[in-house]
Amino acid sequence: MQSLEKIKQVYFIGIGGIGMSALARYFLSENYRVGGYDKVPSVITDALSFEGAELSFDAEVLEIPKDFLDKSTTLVVYTPAIPSTNELLAYFFTKGFQLIKRAEALGMITRKLKSLCVAGTHGKSTTSSMLAHILNQSSHKCNAFLGAIASDFNSNLLLNPSAEYTVVEADEFDRSFLQLTPFCSIITSADPDHLDIYGSAEKFKEGFKQYAMKIDPAGFAVVKEGLDLKTLSKQITYAIDSETADCSILSLGSEEGISYCDCKIMGALWPKVYLGLPGIHNAENALACIALLNALGVPENEIRSGLKSFSGLKRRFETIISNEKITFIDDYAHHPTEIDALISSLRLLYPGKKITGVFQPHLFSRTQDFSNQFSQSLSALDSLILLPIYPARELPILGVSSELLLKGVTIKDKQLLSKEGLLHHLKDFNDAVLVTIGAGDIDRLVQPIKEILTLNLDL
Repeated sequence: MQSLEKIKQVYFIGIGGIGMSALARYFLSENYRVGGYDKVPSVITDALSFEGAELSFDAEVLEIPKDFLDKSTTLVVYTPAIPSTNELLAYFFTKGFQLIKRAEALGMITRKLKSLCVAGTHGKSTTSSMLAHILNQSSHKCNAFLGAIASDFNSNLLLNPSAEYTVVEADEFDRSFLQLTPFCSIITSADPDHLDIYGSAEKFKEGFKQYAMKIDPAGFAVVKEGLDLKTLSKQITYAIDSETADCSILSLGSEEGISYCDCKIMGALWPKVYLGLPGIHNAENALACIALLNALGVPENEIRSGLKSFSGLKRRFETIISNEKITFIDDYAHHPTEIDALISSLRLLYPGKKITGVFQPHLFSRTQDFSNQFSQSLSALDSLILLPIYPARELPILGVSSELLLKGVTIKDKQLLSKEGLLHHLKDFNDAVLVTIGAGDIDRLVQPIKEILTLNLDL
C-alpha cells in the first residue's frame, strides 16, 4: 500500500455497501474529496450524497468526475462484491491507478489504532455496535467502523479523535479480517459460511484460527465457549448457562417489558443487568461485551448503563409495527443458525401467535451449500413465503433456486412469490406476527409492507 500523502480524492466502486459507506464517511471527515459508483440508489447513497460524496449509478467511465481521473492523486477502493466485468473496475486496473480492496483500506486506517474487533459468522454487527455504544456512553468514548446502521447514532461510523479505542467489525468474507490488527477481539462463532470463497468448512475454520492468532498478546480474546481457537493473548470464554465458562448468563427475565439477565463475570455475580434488546442471542452478545469491557477496566456502572440504553441496529430484529393485531419485524438473518435464533426469540416474545416469515435467500452458492439446513430452519415457522434468490455478485447455479428450499420445508403453509405477488398477498394479512428475513434487497420492501399493513389496521 502506497502512502496517502499525495492522495486528494478517493473513489469507491460499490460505495452503497455498508462497509464501503463507513469508509467513505471516514475519508469525508478527513476532508478528502469522495466519489463513487453503485448499481442503484438507496437510503445509504442518499445520505452520502447529502454528506458531500459525488455519486453515479452508471458503470461508465464518462460518469467519473474529472478530478478522480488523475491517478497521481486518486485512491480507488473497491468491494469484492463488484464483479470483475465491471467497466469502472476494469478501467482503473488497466490505467494503473492505486487500487485496493475495502478490507485493505480498513486495515490501513486502523493499523495504528487500538482496535477492539468483533468477528464471527453471526452476531458481529449487533455485538460491535453494542460495544461501541457502551464505550461511547462511558467515560472512555471510542471510534467505530460498523457493518450496520446503529440506531443510537444513526450511522455506521463513529468518530471521537481523542478516544483510546476503535471498535471494528471484523468481516470474514474474502478473508477480510486478516487485514486487521486487533488489540482485543470478541469471536462470537465460526459456523461455516462463504464456502464459495474458502472452498470447505475446514478452510473456513482455518481462517478463524489465523485471525485469532493475530490478536495482540497484550490484549484479550473473548471467545464463545466451545470454539477451538488458540490465541497469543489471554483468552476469556463466555456462554449461556455454563458452569465452566469464565463469563456466563445464569438466568433471563423481563420486568415491565424490559429484558434482564443475571450474570457471572470472572467469578463475580452481576445481578439484573438490564438489556436494551430482547432475545437470547442478544443477551449472549451483551455477555461478550461485558466480558471484554470488564477486562479492559470499564466500570460496572458504565457497562450497565450502556447496555440498558442500547437501541439496536437497523435490520437486526428491528420492530417496524407493534400493536395488538399486527407485529412486523425486519431482520438481516441469512444463515440457518441465524434464522434458528431469530425464530426462537420470536416464539419467546410472542407465545401462541402465528408467525409468518418472508425469506429472500442470499447467494446461489450459500443456498446450495446449506439447502437442507435452510429448509429445516424455515420449517419452524407457522407460515412461509419464499422470494427468489438474491444473486448479489453471482451468476445462477443450475438446479439451485428457491424452489429447492421450498421442497424441503415440512410445514404445509408455504409458497413462492415474486416481490409484487408478496405485496398483493399481504393485503389480507392480519392478527399475526410477520417477519421479513434476508441480506439482499428485501429491505426495500419494508416501507411498502409497512404501508399495506397500516392500511389493514385502518380497515
